[in-house]
Amino acid sequence: MATYKLKTPISEADIRRLHVNDVVYVTGTIVTARDQAHKRALQYHKEQTKIPIDLQGLAVFHCGPIVKKEGDRWTVVAAGPTTSTRMDIFEDEFIQSFNVRVIIGKGGMGQRTTDAMQKHGAIYGAFTGGAAILAAKAIKKVQRVEWLDLGMPEALWILETEDFGPLTVAIDSHGRNLFADIKRKVDSNLSAVYKRLNINS
Repeated sequence: MATYKLKTPISEADIRRLHVNDVVYVTGTIVTARDQAHKRALQYHKEQTKIPIDLQGLAVFHCGPIVKKEGDRWTVVAAGPTTSTRMDIFEDEFIQSFNVRVIIGKGGMGQRTTDAMQKHGAIYGAFTGGAAILAAKAIKKVQRVEWLDLGMPEALWILETEDFGPLTVAIDSHGRNLFADIKRKVDSNLSAVYKRLNINS
């Protein structure tokens, strides 16, 4: 396990150095995107319409932040991660289409996303649920907001961050998925327990 500080735009070479259980901090541009933003971005891509920001080399945060406006300036009050499995149906195509390097969320993602990260050079950084204030402290500025018509939680919030983290590399670009590894161990141990107790699983 090692600790890395990455600055956007992040190169594929930087991502390929990382492995499951490494700890990462991101400085630079992070963009929030949940279900509706993923769906719209992919639709735009299919229509060959540019989305409002070039995501290549950036980090995308599964987050519906709480944001307040003072005058003409937005401030992030809290930025807790959204459960990432909600975005699993989009993420492989999203990574391929936009060359995102870091996906941030909680709860892990599945095999399709793992395969896309291995193929295209991306990682999943798990952020602790319930640490929304910690996340907000690392957000130094809201650069701008796009697609606010989707609502505050679903909009693209384009954020300037400093040492955003700690993020645990839970899926790396080498095909490792920490959540899948743990599930396999749990299933194996559970099977052994059932066998000792003479219970049919």
